[in-house]
Amino acid sequence: MNILLLGSGGQVGWELQRALAPLGQLHAFDAHSPGPDAAPHLRADFTQPEQVLEIIRIVQPDVIVNAAAHTAVDKAEAEPELARLINATTPGLIAQEAARLGALLVHYSTDYVFDGSGATPWSEDDPVAPLGVYGRTKLEGEQQILQSGCRHLIFRTSWVYGARGGNFAKTMLRLARERDQLHVIDDQIGAPTGADLLADVTAHAIRHLLPPMRRNDLTQSGIYHLAADGETSWYGYARFVLERAQRAGNVLKAGLAQMQPIPSSAYPTPARRPHNSRLDTTRLRNTFGLCLPHWETGVARMLDEIL
Repeated sequence: MNILLLGSGGQVGWELQRALAPLGQLHAFDAHSPGPDAAPHLRADFTQPEQVLEIIRIVQPDVIVNAAAHTAVDKAEAEPELARLINATTPGLIAQEAARLGALLVHYSTDYVFDGSGATPWSEDDPVAPLGVYGRTKLEGEQQILQSGCRHLIFRTSWVYGARGGNFAKTMLRLARERDQLHVIDDQIGAPTGADLLADVTAHAIRHLLPPMRRNDLTQSGIYHLAADGETSWYGYARFVLERAQRAGNVLKAGLAQMQPIPSSAYPTPARRPHNSRLDTTRLRNTFGLCLPHWETGVARMLDEIL
């Protein structure tokens, strides 16, 4: 199997390099690093779509996994055309190339395609209504992939973190060491989801689909919700992190007693955040025979690595 990974330098891309390697010949490209032997002169720069398409034409992959995205939610409000180019236009062109090759395209999307209302976990068939530029451009990316007619898996996820690079847990630990008090939002609900979990489920799904799948078989193509089990608020997430840190012997100026929950309205941002980021993962679990671990399991493992 010939696998092309785009966006290999991000949190999800880094984990995908590990998870995809046993499946076949892996060609990993990033926007900032030299390409592998197949095309060392090219970068997976989504602001330069022709470069990305040239990579695909050189590698001739059976599977394309796109882990590249414009994920700076607030910044996207000030640069909508750049966000659209990276999140929608270039993925749409990749999808057209995948259709031409008969390749499977794996792409990642977000709970931000919904408006965040209510308290019921979102299913794949619920109406979409993004609140800002990030969600709108990610939705446009989904739509362009669907319109291309290529074989595809689109995984919508939420609250992604990884041990590599920055994440919410590391920010909370830093602030707890620096400040006397912490104020954390408690009216946004979701499930922290590890980049390692996303990568492992991706590899499992590819392995599940490809051997019997004919090049024109779209039976199991579609959108799937992929997130860890359970739910919490950012406040609950932060309490879990600080409790584990204190138990591990970390000295914090602001411990659990110095944490205060606040509403989203007390911390205004350029982009509105959805209050309800719960995702119903029934379709994914039933289709691929998976049991998704509770969010606390993944976060605890990540903390064991960074503390």
